[in-house]
Amino acid sequence: MISLLLLHDQYCDVLLNQTGIIEVLAETTKEYDRGEKFLRYQHWNPTLTDYLPVSQTQPVVEHFVRQANGGWSYRVYRELTEHLTIQSIACTLHLAEVYDRIEFPMESTESVIAPRAA
Repeated sequence: MISLLLLHDQYCDVLLNQTGIIEVLAETTKEYDRGEKFLRYQHWNPTLTDYLPVSQTQPVVEHFVRQANGGWSYRVYRELTEHLTIQSIACTLHLAEVYDRIEFPMESTESVIAPRAA
């Protein structure tokens, strides 16, 4: 299958008919990216079939898939042993490969102090 790329202008830096967006979320903008920005993607890009926000602070990949009725299905992947398939582009992503060479900070745990003997 041959796809024609539709570009916004002569600068060729904005694609108008993408089928998938994989977006690494910045800590400061993740709420906007997953909220208002994703709503804009849905409204202005009818060819968009897959949206994958990717966390950079923990191994989490979300996968939104446009359904035939226009709604979206949702699945979250949290384990490095998991993989997901983006059917629109026949691609399988393994979380272990997505997060290869990434070291996540250890979760902070509060130390429990034993009571002193009287």
